[in-house]
Amino acid sequence: MIRAYKFRLRPTAVQARALGEMLRDHCSLYNGALQERRDAYRHVSKTSIKYGDQSAQLKEIRAFDPQRQGRWSFSSQQATLRRLDKAFQAFFRRVRAGQTPGYPRFKGVGHFDTVTFPKDGDGCRWDSTPHDPVTRVRLQGVGHVRVHQHRPVKGRVKTISVKREGKHWYVLLACDEVPAEPLPATGSIVGIDMGVTHFLTTSNGEHVANPSFLEASVEALAEAQRHLDTFPKRTRRRTKKHRAAARAVAKIHAKIRRQRLDHHHKQALALVREHDVIGHERLNITGMTQTPAPKPDLAQPGSFLPNQAAAKAGLNRSILDAGWGQFLAILANKAESAGRRLVAVDARNTSRTCPDCGHVSRENRVTQAKFECTACGFGANADHVGALNVLNRAGLVLCDVA
Repeated sequence: MIRAYKFRLRPTAVQARALGEMLRDHCSLYNGALQERRDAYRHVSKTSIKYGDQSAQLKEIRAFDPQRQGRWSFSSQQATLRRLDKAFQAFFRRVRAGQTPGYPRFKGVGHFDTVTFPKDGDGCRWDSTPHDPVTRVRLQGVGHVRVHQHRPVKGRVKTISVKREGKHWYVLLACDEVPAEPLPATGSIVGIDMGVTHFLTTSNGEHVANPSFLEASVEALAEAQRHLDTFPKRTRRRTKKHRAAARAVAKIHAKIRRQRLDHHHKQALALVREHDVIGHERLNITGMTQTPAPKPDLAQPGSFLPNQAAAKAGLNRSILDAGWGQFLAILANKAESAGRRLVAVDARNTSRTCPDCGHVSRENRVTQAKFECTACGFGANADHVGALNVLNRAGLVLCDVA
């Protein structure tokens, strides 16, 4: 199986400056390649430039600019060009599908934060000083950078990425051939219902509270954002106070992201340890968080009817704050590593179906928290009912597979 590891880098002042220059030059390469594609297509010949054409120019670019582009790994520069090529492939795929295209955009220096080395040993080397008890990673043009390795790395290191998050630097390892670590069987099967009031509810009736990390930090975030809004949005050069205000907002968002990630890991690990089979709803989170379409007022052309956009925006914010997609991805990875079974079931009517008699009706859901069947009178917590229905559907899926 494949596993990713993320470790904090501890570069010296000179190495940190070199890492910043590496990001700057890769960002320049990305933007230059994007400009070349734009200019070629705008030409009367409508020339289409591919990754192979731009990769073939790297040798000349490095020879022409040895102090900047020539300093860095050839393979990492190819990875940056592949990144641009993937952006164009996604753009054309959306055009063919009739979706909003989203043409690839130029990257600002502050929005280009990752450089990838496709192969360990080609421009980079993990654990470059094995004789030293301190782990280091060697990066071409930077040197041997100290790594805060808080857990052992298993499997074979395939790719290495360097990422900047705020003022900190991280190394990301993608490892293949990582051995699974099966947990002993428990004989338990459970269904879970994701929610906003409760982060999740199990078919056993257990509720996990929703910590709402964004809501808890909303006042501090709003204050930091208001201070940032006092500076001009578009400027060629930010002042020292402007950069400090931007860092303050980024710091709060980073803390919220870390808190949410830690919560997801802990809850996923608890489920994997206690149950052999875990059923969950197959959620279309993108569709669930879409902005409601405007409703034109036919009686008054140019006017619109109320469409509950404000209420929907609050619900969308709560769903995204809960981070269901990230949690389910973490749960799937942990289940695979532990030898557990994860079953995704159809989410339709899980909160409107009576688990006792099977009656389906919208009126069964009395309130957000209360369920009462209009056919047999069965009553329970609405989230618990959803989890029970998920469990029943997961059992049917297992029977069909068997």
